[in-house]
Amino acid sequence: MSHAARTDPPLPGVIRSFDFPAVHKDRLDNGLEMRSVQAHRLPIVTVSLMLDAGEASVSEDRAGLAVLTGDSLEGGTATHSGTELAEALESIGAGLSVGTGWDATMVSLSCLPERLDEAMNILADVVLRPAFPADEIDRVRGQRLAAIQQRKMDPSSIASDAARRLTYTEVTPYGRSLGGDVESVESFSSEAASGFVEAQYRPENAGLILVGDVDQAEVKAMAQRCFGDWSGKTPERPSQKAEPRSRERRVVIVDRPDAVQSEIRIGHIGQPRSTSDYFPLLVFNTILGGAFTSRLNLNLREEHGFTYGVRSGFTFRRDAGPWSISTAVGTEVTADAVREAVAEVEGLLQDGPTQEEVESSRDYMAGVFPLRLETTGQIASQVAELLLYDLPEDYHATYRERIRSVTRDDALEAARRCIRPDEITVVIGGDADVVRGPLEELGLGPVEVEKA
Repeated sequence: MSHAARTDPPLPGVIRSFDFPAVHKDRLDNGLEMRSVQAHRLPIVTVSLMLDAGEASVSEDRAGLAVLTGDSLEGGTATHSGTELAEALESIGAGLSVGTGWDATMVSLSCLPERLDEAMNILADVVLRPAFPADEIDRVRGQRLAAIQQRKMDPSSIASDAARRLTYTEVTPYGRSLGGDVESVESFSSEAASGFVEAQYRPENAGLILVGDVDQAEVKAMAQRCFGDWSGKTPERPSQKAEPRSRERRVVIVDRPDAVQSEIRIGHIGQPRSTSDYFPLLVFNTILGGAFTSRLNLNLREEHGFTYGVRSGFTFRRDAGPWSISTAVGTEVTADAVREAVAEVEGLLQDGPTQEEVESSRDYMAGVFPLRLETTGQIASQVAELLLYDLPEDYHATYRERIRSVTRDDALEAARRCIRPDEITVVIGGDADVVRGPLEELGLGPVEVEKA
């Protein structure tokens, strides 16, 4: 074997075809949307109930209520104590999971197809008849308060929390912690959780998703039995718009005396999930900082050895989530790393990516897309996004085609519209005495210092 054959990387192969399974649409008389997908490859079914009850619907004085309510659902129902609920799930080999984000709460479980009817009954019981016993509320409250205290001691969390707060105005929910603060969490109660369920868990703003070895006619009959009596008026979604705290470039150091590393966050408000620039931005960001071979990683990690890794990304939500760059570096190279990161952004926006970079980014994204759809749970999560963000029914079927149709000009023009180097906020969690001077010498903007 030649030396070249041993050292040259193999050429990429032809991208294999992939067909997203058909999504069957239905609706119960009470307005509950249904989506079912037949996937016979594995003898398992995932059933998920997506509730339009995310943290963005909660006022600031009740911050964390959506998350805490979701976390408390497993504590028992009107007919089953928490222990009995756990035993019922174990008896059918099912695991229940609840996740709450800014836009929605998702309650899911997976089981064998022959236990689906029982699983659906348990799911309906958990969501429609939660009991919120006092001991469970105390447990959830205590865990959340402990997590808040832990974040205050974690360098990465300190920087991320500061970046979020400095990116958005005080009235924008995205500027606060997803799980609330000490004051709002301490006021969490059974009454508050029950009130949130009564106001937000409603059939007309929910979606039931079933994926697996299922018969679509049978699952509708099951859904009707379990959820057909669910009723209630759909709440009006709060009218909120994400607003930036500043449109001036600035540098803020969150002082951590004697820190040997600096946590760096660079960014500004990004785009909502509905943006028409979604696919071009995905391609551009993969080139900038969304893959191991990205420009940011090749510069800060491979060329300069500043960090083990750096990433950039848009966090797409119903409203405009953040665009950010995130990394951790040694204290002594903090300013150098910031300089290089900003220079990479500005240079890529100025000159644009190469055609080879665009093609490589497109092929990578198209190639890994099926890996996100290997399990029934992954497919259910993707189908839920169709409902949550009102995406076209052929979204998954055309995903790879739309990614591969992005041109160099498409990616560059979208990035120039959506990434604004003159409006970035640079947040450094580190030793202010050491890093302030070098950061001021960069001339990026005024440098402020605040306590951690």
